[in-house]
Amino acid sequence: MPNPSKNAAQNTAKSPQFEEALKKLENIVEAMESDDLPLETLLAKYEEGSKLVKICQEKLADAELKIQQLEKNAAGEMKLKPVDLSEE
Repeated sequence: MPNPSKNAAQNTAKSPQFEEALKKLENIVEAMESDDLPLETLLAKYEEGSKLVKICQEKLADAELKIQQLEKNAAGEMKLKPVDLSEE
């Protein structure tokens, strides 16, 4: 039976940090806008960029979920609250 925590750790190790993925994406856009690339290279850059966009979107969604889970209690301390996924 696969270990979910091990798979999550491997997934995290494989995907770049948000800032790194965003920087790579910006570089790809600049390269594609330069008009100096052959069609095959443009297609490869587009494919790579699409993967990076997905990574960035997933990381932003994860961060948003974590932020939504935080709430201040009466003492002003931050604590995690359960998220009601039925609202989505």
